[in-house]
Amino acid sequence: MGKPVVYGADYSVYVRIVRLVLEEKGIDYELVPVDVFAADGIPGWYFEHHPFDRIPAFEHDGFRLFEASAIARYVDEAFDGPALQPAEARPRARMNQITGMLDAYAYRAMVWDVAVERLEKTPPDEARIGSGLRQAGTVLTALSSLKAPGPWLLGNELTLADLHAAPIIGYFVNVAEGRSLLAEFRDIQEWWTRIAARASFANSSP
Repeated sequence: MGKPVVYGADYSVYVRIVRLVLEEKGIDYELVPVDVFAADGIPGWYFEHHPFDRIPAFEHDGFRLFEASAIARYVDEAFDGPALQPAEARPRARMNQITGMLDAYAYRAMVWDVAVERLEKTPPDEARIGSGLRQAGTVLTALSSLKAPGPWLLGNELTLADLHAAPIIGYFVNVAEGRSLLAEFRDIQEWWTRIAARASFANSSP
């Protein structure tokens, strides 16, 4: 099989999710830069890969995908390497629940409302940050309640749930409020320390 291609920017949470999966599977890939915030706009050719002008998009031997979760599952199932999805129905459902929860409730609050607002806006909107932190607290409470005993979110085996959560938490802890809130959840803090130390996380760093 040919080398897969990821289209997107290295700063993107969702591009990094896909890159983490590829890294954990031990797959060589090409990252083609596409900056959705570029001053001159998104290149016209990219709309052939993603009609909604988002990142990432993915291509492998002529097969194209967009949406990070779909790409992650394809990579796990189409390539050799350690399995990143549980074989049994209930833990697989839990994995899907966690990734869906992160998409719906964590990404906007933790990344945009807290981290980006604090780090990139002058002056930052403190009300937005406060609202984001409240939502983040709810997310972390839920994530802690869903976490299975063991080193990873589903227990003893690293899964797509861990790789989905890592870039979101990675942005969140770039600000003091994020680090302080995460420290209130010992099990998630220990998980974060563990996932952040993996070679895949270093190799996919922006």
